[in-house]
Parts: sequence; structure tokens; C-alpha cells
Amino acid sequence: MTAETNAGAPSHELEWHAIDWQKTHQNVSRLQARIVKATLEGRRGKVKALQWLLTHSFSAKAEAVRRVTENHGKHTAGVDGKTWNTPKQKAEAVHMLGRRRNYKPQPLRRVYIPKKNGKMRPLGIPTMLDRAQQALYRTALDPVAETTSDPNSYGFRQDRGTADAIEQCFKVLARRDSAEWILEGDIKACYDEISHEWMLSNTLMDTAMLRKWLKAGYMEGQAIHPTERGTPQGGIVSPVLANLALNDLEGRLKKQYPTQAQKGQPASKVNVIRYADDFIITGRTKELLEMEIKPKVVEFLKERGLRLSEEKTVITHIEEGFDFLGQNIRKHEDKLIITPSKKNYAAFMEKICDTVAHMGTETQEEVIERLNPIIRGWANYHRHVCSKQMFAKADNDIFHCLWSWAKKRHPQESSQWIARKYFMPPKGRKWTLNGYKKEADGTLRNIQLFHASSVAIKRHVKIKGDANPYDPTWEPYFEKRLHAQAKLNPSWRYDEYILWQRQNGKCPMCHEDLTEERGWETHHVIWRVHGGTDDMNNRILLHPNCHRQVHSRDYQNVTGASDIVL
Repeated sequence: MTAETNAGAPSHELEWHAIDWQKTHQNVSRLQARIVKATLEGRRGKVKALQWLLTHSFSAKAEAVRRVTENHGKHTAGVDGKTWNTPKQKAEAVHMLGRRRNYKPQPLRRVYIPKKNGKMRPLGIPTMLDRAQQALYRTALDPVAETTSDPNSYGFRQDRGTADAIEQCFKVLARRDSAEWILEGDIKACYDEISHEWMLSNTLMDTAMLRKWLKAGYMEGQAIHPTERGTPQGGIVSPVLANLALNDLEGRLKKQYPTQAQKGQPASKVNVIRYADDFIITGRTKELLEMEIKPKVVEFLKERGLRLSEEKTVITHIEEGFDFLGQNIRKHEDKLIITPSKKNYAAFMEKICDTVAHMGTETQEEVIERLNPIIRGWANYHRHVCSKQMFAKADNDIFHCLWSWAKKRHPQESSQWIARKYFMPPKGRKWTLNGYKKEADGTLRNIQLFHASSVAIKRHVKIKGDANPYDPTWEPYFEKRLHAQAKLNPSWRYDEYILWQRQNGKCPMCHEDLTEERGWETHHVIWRVHGGTDDMNNRILLHPNCHRQVHSRDYQNVTGASDIVL
């Protein structure tokens, strides 16, 4: 075990671009697999020993620094105003991690973001060092969380998402003999109210580190405020802690209320589907949910310092329908129909119209480039349910919004003139906002507004409930699933998908998976400054960090460089 502690660590002064990322990933994955095995066997002492080994290894520290310097918040500083942008800063950060005795986390920088209901949601931004420490210890906590999670918990878990939760709703509600009553649960200020005592007593990790994070406090303006309960939204480890706190709700109810009929008793039809702190519970009757299930949920939450919101927690019949994760689920004459919810559509159109209204004197090309990601993202989110009619409605409403924008820009021009200037592309669908974008070689390329109705409806294949990404026995399943999802992902460009397939979904530098979470960049094998072309045979996909590694001065000494032709 001791030999693995310094696995991958160089004997000389650390050079960030000289790190063998394939080796660090293998070392971390091997220890995480052992943590999964020990957790399944119920050997808590063994789990703690393996976690200590992992959090003190060079490989895990390097991976933690890479994680916080590659994600979307890498340029957002904490209260100290520092970010890690250079290879030297990243290399120095590796040596700062894992020191528990002298480590004291700084208060979180408090910021606010708007919620759907118009209120503001508080977020806590840790410093880069605190983020990296949390990422390091999350590496050791995640395998435990995945192994002990409820089968139908989908929020903030690897390889799971809202589409899996909605598909599970379809599975438990679509049959004619399915449950007809649904308890829509809403936990009041979940992240802000979780009991520190409960987390410290029930979270299988280094409790000294956990206590430091929970008691770090936050800074708002120039004042420092203590934290007596809750886990701050914004920390890397916070979603895992919240999931661990809410785990076992499904298991506890399933033990007391089996789905199948028992000894003459009718089936309870109790199913729990949870995404982070949003959940629904199905039941055979309204009385069962109101008189038995709800009190047990209240008791479960009370143990963790949480409570239900009485105003938002309601019991609904399936024929009335309910909203869950931005989609409406309702039965029409024994047929379950799932569509984008009215609230979700209204918020989407409000965002579109606000974006157009604030464009001012920008060109139609700039309008198209601003709107296309919004439209494409919304349509892709709803592409697994009955959305065709709503997509057509969205295209129509967006057209009227853009027509009003164009008329305001040219109040003296006729409708025919506006149509010719803005809405008559040379190819493709007419009455589509279009323009011309100048390419690097000076040529003009016609660009058009994305149509939501162009997105094909495709049923989502739900992940298996007990699938564990840290368990080696599930590796073939996840590989097969990743390839199937990549083939159907409409957000990928065709050439990127071909390159991804050619590379078998792996980065040739570090040999890790190319995923949307970590992102990728296109690298020209023969650099264009050396005469290389944009031909597919001269391009490969690399992780952003690996791409920088290729172009660094240290590239010649990088293990794995021989896989790429210079």
C-alpha cells in the first residue's frame, strides 16, 4: 500500500506538463475500485485506510488540481482573489494538498444568482486551494457514495441525469395498473439546513477535514459569518454530501412497503424517484401517501435537520398531472404523456425575448450566434419526450419575436424588404433568420437560426439502477453506453463524432475517456504553421490540458507523445 502513495510522483522538481496522466488516472482508479469492494463488504476500517492512502497519493493530488483548473469555474476566485492559470502555479498547488494538520479553509465568498421564482439563491465560492482539497477528498468519497446510493437517485451523480429520472417516471407510471397518486416532495432550504452533527456522524470520510469545511463560514461584503448548519452550494464536495444525507429514503420505504403484493395485501405501488433535493413518491391511494408515507418522510428528514415545505409538498392524481424537472407528466385516457411544462416553456421564451430585446444595434449574425445555443440546448433537453408540437410552437413564437425586432429596426421599410433582408436564406427553410459570417480565408458563409423542430425525438435508455462507474465489473456496460449516447448526441458535430469513434472515445495522450464534462479540443497532428491541413486524417481530439501539454516546451519528454505524429 505504501508504494502507491507516491505513484507517479517525479523525483525532481515537478513540471506540470511532464506528469504522466495515464499513470495517475490508473493509480486513482485502482484505489477507488478497492474502496468500492471494501464498502460492499462492509469493512469500514478498510475503507478509511484506503481513503487515507488515496488522499495522500501524488496521483490523486495531481488529478484534483487538474479538475479545478479545467472546469467552468477555473477563472472564478475566492476571497483571496487567486486563480491557478500557469503550469508553475498548478505544479506548486499539487504540493500544497493533503496537509491536514496546518490546513485551515478560508471563508467562502458569498454571491447570489436568481432563482426561477424571482428570489436569489446564495452560492459560496471557495478559494482555489479549498476547491482542490475538496476535489481531492471527493475522489475518495465518491466511490462510497456511488456504492451506497439509492438506485433511483439521479442528481449530481456520474453518468446519470434528468433524462434517467424522467424515464424512470415513465416506467413506474405508464402501465394501466400503475400507481395513480403522486407525492411531490419539496425540501425547504435543503443545502442550508442539513445537520452538521448528522453529517459528521454518518459520512464515511476524514471527519476532521469535513468539520473544517462545514465550519469555515462565509464572507459577505467585509463581514465574516459563521455556519452552524448546512453545506454551502458552490463547493465541489457539497452535492455528494447532500446526496449522502438523502440516501436510504428509497431503501427505507421499499422495506416497509414492497412494490409487489404480499400475503393477500394489495401492492403498495410505492416508488421513489429523486433528483438532488427534488423527489416524487408514487402510491396506490391518496390515503396511503398522506397518512403513512408522508409522516415517514418527515421523520426521515428530521433526523438530518431537514423539513418539508408544506406549501409546495402536494399529493396529485396522475390524470391532473404534475411538473417534475421542467417537464409535465400526465395520463390521458390511460396513456402517459410527458411534455415540456408550461413554466419551463414560458421561462425559455422569456429568455429568448429578453436576449433579442437587449441586442440593440447588433447584426443578425450576432443575434443568430446568441440565440442558437439557447434554442439548441432547450430542444436537446426535451428531445426524449413528446415535444414535437411544443418545438413547432417555439419556432413560431421565436419567428414573431424576431419579426417584431426587425420591424423596430427598420420602421420605414416594407414587410417585403424586411423579409428579403433577414428571412430568405439562399438554401434551406424559408422565413428563417439568416446572415453571412466572414471566415478566416475571407469567404462568406451563410448562417441560419436553429429550428427546435429540427431536433429528432428519441426515447432515452435509462441507466441501470445499480450501475457503478467505480466498479471494474461495470466497465463494459459503461463503455457500450457511452458509445451509444455519442452516436445519438445531436450537439456533436459530425466530424468530431467521426474522430471520437476513430479514437474509440479515448484521448491519445492520457488514454482517458473523452467526455462532455471534461471537454476536448481539436489538434492538428502536423501543425498548420508547418503546412498541416484541416483534413480529417490530420486531426485528433485531445483533452484541453493534454492539448496544452502537446504545445508546451516540455512535450518532448511527455510519456505518450509517441502516440502523436509531430
